[in-house]
Amino acid sequence: MTTLRLGRRRGTTTRPAAPRRRLSWRLRVARRLAVVAESASRVLGAGAGGVIGGRLILALAPDAARRLASGRDVLLVSGTNGKTTTASHLVAGLATDRPVVGNTDGANTPAGLVRALAWGRATAVLETDEGWLPWAVEQTRPVLVVLLNLSRDQLHRHHEVAALAATWHEALRTVDHVVANADDPDVVHPALAARRQTWVALGIRWTEDSTVCPRCGGACRRTAVEWACHSCGLRRPEPDWWLEGADLVSATTRVPLRPALPGHANLANAAVAVVAAAAMGVPPRRTASAVEQIDAVAGRYDVVEHAGRQVRLLLAKNPASWVEALEMASTRNVPLVLAFNSDGVDGRDPSWLYDVPFGALADRSVVVTGRRSTDLLVRLEMEGLTDVRVAESLTSGLQSLPPGPVDLVANYTAFQEARRELSHGP
Repeated sequence: MTTLRLGRRRGTTTRPAAPRRRLSWRLRVARRLAVVAESASRVLGAGAGGVIGGRLILALAPDAARRLASGRDVLLVSGTNGKTTTASHLVAGLATDRPVVGNTDGANTPAGLVRALAWGRATAVLETDEGWLPWAVEQTRPVLVVLLNLSRDQLHRHHEVAALAATWHEALRTVDHVVANADDPDVVHPALAARRQTWVALGIRWTEDSTVCPRCGGACRRTAVEWACHSCGLRRPEPDWWLEGADLVSATTRVPLRPALPGHANLANAAVAVVAAAAMGVPPRRTASAVEQIDAVAGRYDVVEHAGRQVRLLLAKNPASWVEALEMASTRNVPLVLAFNSDGVDGRDPSWLYDVPFGALADRSVVVTGRRSTDLLVRLEMEGLTDVRVAESLTSGLQSLPPGPVDLVANYTAFQEARRELSHGP
């Protein structure tokens, strides 16, 4: 295992070096079979990628995560939105200092986590589904946990944000250090259970899911900057780092942030990654520079040429992320395609569409598509939008628009389908 410099830097987070343990024969065999399964999946075009390898490893060695994480630094990144981008930024920052592995493809449930841990002994940065964070904490004993936000997502799975915050609170009692968003009460409450906290003030656009105190159920009151529950005293902690415009600032440091990815949300993601990397001993400016080189993450923000249209891909999967995606799209006066499904990981209940403020699209030309396009069309009509067309497919929707730039906003399965469809050309 590589000896890291960070253990000699005051105030950094690290795990004492442990002797490298030989993996069990069962786990070694499982890893080899996983490679074969992943190769076969790619050849057959099954689309399972590394997840099938992780599933196979867990089937043959159920304790694989614990064994593979033993004696190495593991960092977990979790939240409703921004996990993949923040984890990618954090990997880029740490990679300037040491070998790093991660699940930057977005596979963030146990199979994806195990797959990322299975090769090599490098520092591991693991994007972790918010529902699986307690499991990941228990299995990997992370040296650092990064907490971004909590809001409604898949209503059939995470139907109560406060309940999810409560499970986080219990899980984080065993964690030494968290880097957490000071502006989200549903993050602050569980983060306080850890032994140490580094607070980052990121600002928060979507506040509809943080009006109820996650500790006592009272009302969380907000001013322009602060928030507090006057029933139990839970309040916004004093931040250690905060954003001033596009600069990340602490009491002693100012770091210009110029991420290539658009929007305030990605500025916030970059800020958290810089702070987390600093907790691991990487100078903030070095991580900030690495972040500037990332212009797409797992297909998000890619620009794909298709039949004379330059299609920018934006992912939006819940009210909070739709608000951010529509804000990004508002910076360009180009046609907009909205693709909406309710398959699998999208969640079966699309009623949250009525919480998304679509009124900002009133002057835009909009095309809707997807298997739940009717739900989206009704929602837009109720918002008073008139220039809206329905397309049977993404391809036909794009062909109905003039050549040139187009923004595509899609929820998860629609986004993945768009990536596959557009990659094959017109």
